[in-house]
Amino acid sequence: MMMKSLVPLLGTAAIAASLAPAPADAQARPQNVTRIVVFGEDPCPRSTDDNVVVCARKPDSERYRLPEEARGTGTRQESQSWASNARFLETVNETGIKQCSPVGPAGQLGCLDELIDRNAERREEIDRDLTVPE
Repeated sequence: MMMKSLVPLLGTAAIAASLAPAPADAQARPQNVTRIVVFGEDPCPRSTDDNVVVCARKPDSERYRLPEEARGTGTRQESQSWASNARFLETVNETGIKQCSPVGPAGQLGCLDELIDRNAERREEIDRDLTVPE
């Protein structure tokens, strides 16, 4: 239907030329397109007869970063692991003796225990670093 209305406007020769197949030379050589990202002043590889190279240039500061598609975005709750969320939920509202909390009886005892344990671990790390290997 659309073709019949175009015939008087364009003429038969124009339609025949637009519907003609592409030259055999272009159809015979399929070209591969390689897309790469180069950083800073790095050179872009040259294209060959059978391979076209398309380069995207990014600043050198992006060289060792994760690609933008793989970077975590969103709130802390979305990017935090489920294990740490569960660990937090297990200890929320725990009060009492041996719990590091400003609420409840003897909460400071738990804070002192945590401080002592943390310092003992740190001291072990320092001793390990200062030990001369045999």
